[in-house]
Amino acid sequence: MPPQGSLRRGGQMDRPVEDFSLIETLRYEPETGFVRLRLHLARLQRSARRLGFSAPQNVLRKLEQAVTGAAAPLRVRLTLDRDGKTEVTTAPFVPLPPDTVWRVRIAATRLDSADKLLRVKTTRRAVYEAARAEYRPDEADEVLLLSEKDEVCEGTITSIFLEDGGGLFRTPPISAGLLAGVLRTELICQRKARVGRIRLEDLKDRPLYVGNSLRGLIRAQLYGID
Repeated sequence: MPPQGSLRRGGQMDRPVEDFSLIETLRYEPETGFVRLRLHLARLQRSARRLGFSAPQNVLRKLEQAVTGAAAPLRVRLTLDRDGKTEVTTAPFVPLPPDTVWRVRIAATRLDSADKLLRVKTTRRAVYEAARAEYRPDEADEVLLLSEKDEVCEGTITSIFLEDGGGLFRTPPISAGLLAGVLRTELICQRKARVGRIRLEDLKDRPLYVGNSLRGLIRAQLYGID
């Protein structure tokens, strides 16, 4: 599959053919505020610098305005375009029950590990939408993608975590072709996860989790492989 993104020159990425915005999807809790806010904002600013986007302005003020008066959890979507314009939208959010187990399957769609844009969260989502469309909603709660090297990368909306012994998770390296997820970053910083390459056969005999900052860690059961 040919690269869908752009290559780096002089520390920045060339502008891809299609335009796009950066995204951060946050969870807001009325009693505690935005979950992992610092990590979300740090990733947004880092991605903006890397791509040559104008720096976001008044982000905190816009986020606070968007949740004013909220009495229940919210899903908050923050976008930043190339000119530094930000938009914030909200939607009701219902947390998953603690005993939730997601059915996950493997996509035929592959990620290109050379595509540097896979490492940032953007509105450029065609490859993830193609993977998700391979299965009906009643067949899979999440779909996992491999790279062209047959390495396990990420889900369409989640990072991947494999129990690795000693109370640690293993999660794939960014170089495999995947997003630097906020939950993933937090678990690595807390020394609850380590980076290590994962092959499909590794998923067969170890407890598997998927997760993101919005939903947290979710136990997963893999279907469709022998």
